Amino acid sequence: MIQLDKQYEPGEVEKRWGQFWQEKNFFHADETKEPPAYSIVIPPPNITGRLHIGHAFNNTLQDILARWKRMQGYNTLWQPGTDHAGIATQNVVEKQLHAEGSYRQELGREAFVDRVWKWRNESGGTITGQLKKLGCSLDWERDRFT
Repeated sequence: MIQLDKQYEPGEVEKRWGQFWQEKNFFHADETKEPPAYSIVIPPPNITGRLHIGHAFNNTLQDILARWKRMQGYNTLWQPGTDHAGIATQNVVEKQLHAEGSYRQELGREAFVDRVWKWRNESGGTITGQLKKLGCSLDWERDRFT
């Protein structure tokens, strides 16, 4: 007889299913497949923040549509991405530089842009991780950064 835990642990189940879906590539749209095609481009959240309840609601509605279309046989692409939030991102990186006793102008354009990309790679995964934790059926191989 299977022994059940006294308490349901959703985190373990969600993680296991999320990994399974990703490994099986269930949410990947095949551009070589015949129509009908259906696509949704996620309104890209800002990389300087975290998801809030409005994002969760909006992404849940999009997820429902994407899954429904897949069940109807559509080659469905739900395109993920995040927005650069130029001024806000610049502000975050400049504050880091100030804390280190440096300024954007001292670095020069190329070095500053490199620093912004470094920061994006370190912190930009927060929102992506949150969307994955929600179980959103986005095609993560096509993740973009504007």
